[in-house]
Amino acid sequence: MNRMRQGFLALIALVIAFPLWSAEPRQQPTTQEKARTVFIFHQPIVMLQATFGLSTPEERVLRIRNTLRAFTQADVSKPLTMESVTRYNQPGRLILMNGKPILLLSQADLDEGDDLTLDQAAQHVLARMEAQRVALNEQYNRSYLALAAVQALLGLAVLGLFCYGAWRTWRWVRRYIHLMLLEKRGLIPLGWRRFLGAIEARLYGLLMILLGLLAGYLWLGWVFSLFPWTRVWGESLGEWTVNVIQEIALSIVSALPGLLIVLIIFLITLFIIKLLRVLLNQVEAGKVHIPGLHPETVGATRKLISVMVWLFALSAAYPFLPGANSLAFKGISVFFGLMLTLGSAGVMNHAMSGLVLIYSRALHKGDVIRIGDNEGKVSEIGMLATKIITRENYVVTVPNAVVVSGKITNLSAEDPQGGVNLTTGVTIGYDTPWRQVHAMLELAARRADGIDHNHPPLVRQLSLMDWYISYELQVRLLPETSLAMARNALHSSIQDVFNEFNVQIMSPNFVLQPEGAVMVAKENWYAAPATPPEGTKT
Repeated sequence: MNRMRQGFLALIALVIAFPLWSAEPRQQPTTQEKARTVFIFHQPIVMLQATFGLSTPEERVLRIRNTLRAFTQADVSKPLTMESVTRYNQPGRLILMNGKPILLLSQADLDEGDDLTLDQAAQHVLARMEAQRVALNEQYNRSYLALAAVQALLGLAVLGLFCYGAWRTWRWVRRYIHLMLLEKRGLIPLGWRRFLGAIEARLYGLLMILLGLLAGYLWLGWVFSLFPWTRVWGESLGEWTVNVIQEIALSIVSALPGLLIVLIIFLITLFIIKLLRVLLNQVEAGKVHIPGLHPETVGATRKLISVMVWLFALSAAYPFLPGANSLAFKGISVFFGLMLTLGSAGVMNHAMSGLVLIYSRALHKGDVIRIGDNEGKVSEIGMLATKIITRENYVVTVPNAVVVSGKITNLSAEDPQGGVNLTTGVTIGYDTPWRQVHAMLELAARRADGIDHNHPPLVRQLSLMDWYISYELQVRLLPETSLAMARNALHSSIQDVFNEFNVQIMSPNFVLQPEGAVMVAKENWYAAPATPPEGTKT
């Protein structure tokens, strides 16, 4: 029994360092001041400074610790008392427990910075020790401990009911929001719903989770304060909450001037962007002319200017952002800078190539071009790639770096509003007069569909080969005529005309003159399963 009592009483004799000076708490004590501090139940009581004879303040603290260990449960149940005494020719106050002296506080123990009299300082020390004595006495009071346990369980039940009620209300809110979505009602526009979904239910669920965590935190601090062994933890939780709230409030207040400056910079930037947009729209419409700026390059110029203005605004606002000088902010900046450095080489290559295409005006949207094996109409010139719609109605995406590094054939650059030029070639033997070949090719061009007859066809002799002559036919297509359809019609018409006049086409080439002409008689033009169009004589 005596060992058990000594174990319980040893809790009150814990003496360690704590931020105190003299009789009143102070911040950031030195090592020597920590050794002079009396600490009971994890709480600071007093820091002794006076030396009595050969007894240093550190030895007085050790003596108080040994004295506390000798007290019994009967001693702890009695309130503390205080007497005025004189020791070593100095006035002092002696604190007693059940008539047994515990601690002597003299005039030399006081700190002038506290601005307290001896009686005032002694009363503060007595109040602190009495609070710890009451807490220790409660450990022996089974009725108090049983009541505290019942209170803790009741608090847990209330916490459980609160969490259950929060969960039920969240389910009701979720059903209500889903019903509103089915009826297409709500404050959020329906066009945003595919991105946000039932955002109200998620926000309410998040709010309930935060309230549940807050309720659990409050319950835990309250339960800790019920029991003497954990009361210091409850007080620490409360102090930590107050400190966090104070720090958040101070941070918000201190950040307001910087946020105001950021807001002003943001508004000025928006105003500048709006003015530039109005000016560039006038240039794009042809109402304003700026040297070096063309209507077709306004879109890219607008994006470049917007990016530069926003980057300048961000650079100006960065020092005023909350936490801009913190290590975390600097680490994030270094991380993103490293990512941009490692990953932007290829992207910047394509982006700069896109700017070259735009500002050189080599291509325009709607142009019919040929890049390598790809031929079709330009549907988009982006910052990173150019998109072409081919004759098969495929969309081919060509990186801008590839476009710039290769050869670009623009078939409609000379007359963007009209049709494009179409060229095709045939090889005919030397036994056929070239004037007849010219006439047949011109006749085939006049018969083909989709040809603009306001522009006469051109026939050229490209080369005199070993066994044949290479001819080229160039025609102008009607606007909005498909290049693939016009080429198909022209090739069909050339075959019909050459067969009609019994002239053999040597394309692609031949090395030996055949015994007879290789051609199709007119009566066989529509051999089965082909059928002639209506109104055609066969």
